[in-house]
Amino acid sequence: MKAIIALTSYGRYEKGLSNAWYKEHFSLPALYVDAVRRAGGIPLLIPPGEKDIAPILSVADGVIITGGADVHPSLYGGNSEHPQLTTFDTERDTLELALVHHLLDAQNIPSLYICRGMQILNIALGGTLHEHVADTIPKDIHRGDDGVWRVHGVSIQPKTLAASVMGSEEISTYSGHHQAIKELASDLQISATAPDGVIEAVEHKSAPWMLGVQWHPEITAENDVTQQRLFDALVQQAAKE
Repeated sequence: MKAIIALTSYGRYEKGLSNAWYKEHFSLPALYVDAVRRAGGIPLLIPPGEKDIAPILSVADGVIITGGADVHPSLYGGNSEHPQLTTFDTERDTLELALVHHLLDAQNIPSLYICRGMQILNIALGGTLHEHVADTIPKDIHRGDDGVWRVHGVSIQPKTLAASVMGSEEISTYSGHHQAIKELASDLQISATAPDGVIEAVEHKSAPWMLGVQWHPEITAENDVTQQRLFDALVQQAAKE
C-alpha cells in the first residue's frame, strides 16, 4: 500500500491569489506534490487553521512541513519590528508548531522540514532565528538579487541521517531564504552548513526520522537525484511504519 504523506499548505492570505469570486486561498507549489508522487507516495494537503491534529496523524504515514512566509518573531523572542520581515500567518504558525509536538509524541511518523519548516522545527524545540540573516554575514549567498533563488554549495556532515539519505557530503542547493537558525534547539544536531557557516540541515538527536533542510529540494528534485532522495527516503520510511 502506498504511504500517505501530509504536506502543510500556504496560509489563506500568504499568496496573492485573491479574485472577484474568492478572497482566500490555501495553496502549495506543485513541485512538492510532484516530488512525493515520484517517490511513490500519496500527497495530502493540510491547510492552516486545523486544530484537531490527532486524526490527521492517524491517516498520514509521513509529514512534510513546507516552505513559506516568516514565522512570527514573538514565537522565538525576536524583533517583530525588523524592517525585512515578511507578512505573518499565525494560523499557519499554530498548526505547524502543534504538528511538531504531536510528531514527537508519536515517534513513529517520519517527517521532513523544508526551509520555513526547518525554522518551525527549531522554534518548536526552543531554538531561535536570525530575523534577517544578511545582517550577520559579509555577503548574502542565500537568495538572489531579486529576492528569490540562488544556488550555492552545502557541506553535509558524515554519518548523519542527511548524509545517509542523500548519498553525498557535497551538494548544490536552491535557496531563497532570508532567515536562518540563530540558536540551535538542544534536541537538534547540525547535519549540514553553507560555506559561510549558516546552518543548512538539522536532525533530531533521538527521534527516529526527523530531518530539516534550509534549502528547497523540490526545485531541482526532478533532475537532481540527491534532492529527490530526501522525498524517496521519507516515503520509504513512511511505508515501513
